[in-house]
Order: sequence, then C-alpha cells, then structure tokens
Amino acid sequence: MRVTIETERLILRPVVPDDYEAAFKWCGDPNVNKYMIYPLYTKAEDVRTYLESRNLDDPDNYDLGFTLKETGELIGQGGLVYVPEKDAWTIGYNIRADQWGHGYAVEAMEGIIKEIRKIRPVKAIIGEFAEENNKSRRVMEKLGMHCVGDHEYEKMDKSAKFKSKLYRRDFTD
Repeated sequence: MRVTIETERLILRPVVPDDYEAAFKWCGDPNVNKYMIYPLYTKAEDVRTYLESRNLDDPDNYDLGFTLKETGELIGQGGLVYVPEKDAWTIGYNIRADQWGHGYAVEAMEGIIKEIRKIRPVKAIIGEFAEENNKSRRVMEKLGMHCVGDHEYEKMDKSAKFKSKLYRRDFTD
C-alpha cells in the first residue's frame, strides 16, 4: 500500500525501484539473508527487477522501507500482508546488519500495525522465524506475540531448511 508513516525515529514509506542499491545492502548480505525465505541476491540489478515487479497499490500488503529520520538513509524493509484464509496479517522484516540492535524493527512494525488498525480490522498478526534466529524471536515478543507452535520452512531455492517457531498476537479491541 502506498502510505507514509512517521514514528519517533523513522519514516516508513514505499520502497521504489530507485532504492535498489540501498536495498541490496540487506538483500545481498549473507548475514541478513541467512534465515530469509528468498535466495541471496548477488547483483543489485536483480533487486531493482524485484522492486519493479511489486504492486504498491495492493490494499492487503503494507511493505514499507525503514528510513532514518536523522539521515534519510534507507536501512530496511518490512510490513504486514493480509492472508484471508487465516484471517490474519503475516509479519516480515529485514534490517541492514549494521543497524541491528537499535529497536528499529519493533518501532517500524508497531507503526505499521497502528496505521493498518486505523483503516482495517486486524484480528491477529502471525509470524514465523527460524528457531536459531533469536533476534526475530525478540522482535516478535516485543510486539506482544507468543509462540503457538513448531513448524519448518525452506528457502525458495531449496538451499536450506529451518526448524521454526510460529508466533501470534490476537487483538480483541
């Protein structure tokens, strides 16, 4: 969805094809990509192709870039996608490794959740992360999510498979 959201330290905005070089800093980083479902990008131009393929007007997809207010630098991307068959929104995010540990993922996701809840019903958010990925576990817990089960997933290119945890947060208001 084409929205811009402001949080305390971030401007959340659509990531456009011209952002491909900044996005390649996380899409092409093996440390960031380790647990991601998508394969590691090896060329910045491939990130541009991916960004060109997205539908920024999809009302069920709030996938936004995380831009530092202080510098204007794009440091990550993430958001929520509505899954009708689960009547829930799935959560996902990527942050450049040099920006880990500053709370940006939690801040961005809280901002996106708050914005969506203004205009759409949000009954639940769900997420999955590799058991070894404690950073994602902490993000989801800080968002009020809790473990609801075990699972596993495989990268799209079949290069790795991970045991995972499913997390969920239900909204009652």
